[in-house]
Amino acid sequence: MRRLPVVALTALSILVSAPFDDATATELQPLSIFTKSRKADFMVEVARTERDRALGLMFRRELPPGSGMLFIFVPARSVAFWMKNTYVSLDIIFINADGRIRKIAPNATPLSQRQIASGGPVRAVLEVLAGTAAELGISPGDQVEHPLVVRRRPPA
Repeated sequence: MRRLPVVALTALSILVSAPFDDATATELQPLSIFTKSRKADFMVEVARTERDRALGLMFRRELPPGSGMLFIFVPARSVAFWMKNTYVSLDIIFINADGRIRKIAPNATPLSQRQIASGGPVRAVLEVLAGTAAELGISPGDQVEHPLVVRRRPPA
């Protein structure tokens, strides 16, 4: 089995000596997911730099409902995430280049080093509070709208 590169790197613990604080927070941006029956709105941080992508939501002790972190990959590629140094259980939502949800890894175990693979090339990954996808009826095939994921609005 081929091992994919893990987004959060072990070497990061050497680079990051302090837990997350407001000084490292990024601007929140709106993101919507169109399910079969509703529109779910979120305010997300965008991991723009390699450091942001490596740090992700590590060291945070809470994540408010309706918020999350969006990771962008250009070009689209196969990725794997892990939960090392992440204290909050998350739903990890893998998003294809067309903005459709490819896969959801629900309830990722905090502090786990198990790799969670995308299962194919993705343009983005959205991390939200565990249970959010089930609660809102979010499933593979649903459309994500955010300017960095896809620029067109899905048909009504």
